[in-house]
Amino acid sequence: MRILLIHSDYLRFEAKKKALKDAEEIEEHKGEAKNVLVAFIAAEKPDEENIESTVDQLVSEIKETIKKVGAQSIALYPYAHLSSNLSNPNTARIILENTYEKLSKEHNTLKAPFGWYKSFELKCKGHPLSELSRTILPKNKGEKNISKAVELEEKLKSYWYVLDLDKKLTPTKDFNFSKHKNLQKFSDYEISKSRTVNEEPPHVKLMRSHELADYEPGSDAGNLRWYPKGQLIKNLMEEHVSDMVSRYGSMRVETPIMYSCDHQQLSKYLNRFPARQYTLKSGGKEYFLRFAACFGQYLIKHDMTISYKHLPLKLYELSHYSFRHEQRGELVGLRRLRAFTMPDMHTLVKDMDEAKHEFMNQYKLALKWMSDLDLDYEVGIRFVREFYEENKDFANELVKLTNKPALIEIWDERPFYFIMKFEFNIVDALNKASALSTVQIDIENTERFDITYTDEDGSKKHPLMLHASISGSIDRNLYALLEQTHIRQKKGVKPMLPIWLSPTHIRILPISDEFIPYAEKISYDLEEKNIRVDIDDRNLSISKKIREAEKEWIPRIIVVGQTEKSSGILPVRIRESNTQTKMTTSDLIKDINEKIKDYPHKPLPLPKMLSKRPRFV
Repeated sequence: MRILLIHSDYLRFEAKKKALKDAEEIEEHKGEAKNVLVAFIAAEKPDEENIESTVDQLVSEIKETIKKVGAQSIALYPYAHLSSNLSNPNTARIILENTYEKLSKEHNTLKAPFGWYKSFELKCKGHPLSELSRTILPKNKGEKNISKAVELEEKLKSYWYVLDLDKKLTPTKDFNFSKHKNLQKFSDYEISKSRTVNEEPPHVKLMRSHELADYEPGSDAGNLRWYPKGQLIKNLMEEHVSDMVSRYGSMRVETPIMYSCDHQQLSKYLNRFPARQYTLKSGGKEYFLRFAACFGQYLIKHDMTISYKHLPLKLYELSHYSFRHEQRGELVGLRRLRAFTMPDMHTLVKDMDEAKHEFMNQYKLALKWMSDLDLDYEVGIRFVREFYEENKDFANELVKLTNKPALIEIWDERPFYFIMKFEFNIVDALNKASALSTVQIDIENTERFDITYTDEDGSKKHPLMLHASISGSIDRNLYALLEQTHIRQKKGVKPMLPIWLSPTHIRILPISDEFIPYAEKISYDLEEKNIRVDIDDRNLSISKKIREAEKEWIPRIIVVGQTEKSSGILPVRIRESNTQTKMTTSDLIKDINEKIKDYPHKPLPLPKMLSKRPRFV
């Protein structure tokens, strides 16, 4: 099924004459609705296989959208022009009527007549969610597009505690959160298990106004477009985390993004991983899109010849892309996507002692990542109870390293393939929590995929395995940066990104065209030292240029004229301290390089001259 959803001030239509012999009989030829979500729908051949699935998905899509846009009514409008692969008329009519019946129980719903030529008039509201196109594929009868692990996770019995710096494990209901408000928000979010977002978080406006990323109406929900500045930030983070794991000793590989559902081990693993997968058909076979880089790395390890001398053995992939068919109500901005970039490392270890040693090393790497992005975070650690009871000292050491209490989830039985995991979570402006860095100890999958090593005595043994994403989803890290910048701004802190991630490090503002050549000369000296510098050469007042640079969170702003040209002394506005000081070009280079020297470098993502830049939003 193809659908086009338009949030409109009004819809008016009139049925003129029958287009089909079996068009429905009608008494009223006209219809009208105000503040209406108009759903133009075209049923297609695949819908004939499972009408119920198509209807359920269509109803769910419309309900989620009307909740987001705030429309007061729904109009169902059969519109065959959306597809060249139309279903038979009977299927299309049944889908229309069944959808109307389900929606009209909860919403003011209007249905345009089926099988008629109609004239119509509407006025689209024009906000970011006012025009959405979707494709719905019916599921095979009896199929569920989620793993058994997802179903289990939804029913899972968890016990929640806080582990403090005094090594005391306290049930969350008894813990004093008065000095740990963010931890309380994280705890409430996790325990509630409610992931739906009912209002737009602040980072969405920021990602668009700063021209970083945006919704892509031509794709499935949860797939975004990235503009040059956002792509630069994303690439810098990708390169930095890849450098970190490379220095840690991980070998980089690349694996396919799709795998056969018929593969015996992979199909079993699908039901052990708590993620919803995309499936597709090709040549009569069914495949799934990877939701992590696990699959390819497992198969590589299965085929490798590994000795005990090679352990711990680490493989790494920066997965462009991973796919998870997240629920519609959870998709908003960069927080939760259906297509995302996930740095994924898997480590084979000999035994549990070595597993805990590598776990600790990777935990420390994740701590460095959070520090490099200057992110505030809360710690979540999850255990199978038996493992926790045997490893309390290990848990206490993890908490001590962060110097803050941690939320602890404990299960009586192991629900997944891992016996423990940690996550560093950020809490956003809507008090929603999202996991970034994570490491898991997997005791199951090396046996499932027959991954072995040769021990000292010549015997074949199954190692243990760690799953790690030192950063978590790269896309979600930008969400975290923007959300926390917004929160800090509310507390009086000037908003800015870490300088190494700022698309422009320094902006030069010549007071007139006469000083553009001097501005260019300064820029050449800075660029030679890997500093991203641009020039506002537009015909605007200096005050206007400064205001716009401030809005873009430019870390350093320099106004140049005759005084600066004659003296070589530059007046530098320093954003993080909200001060102005005098510097030479050499001083400026030293100032910026102290903050970016250990991080990856990329050139300016846009034309240096602001007059040459197009607008993306």
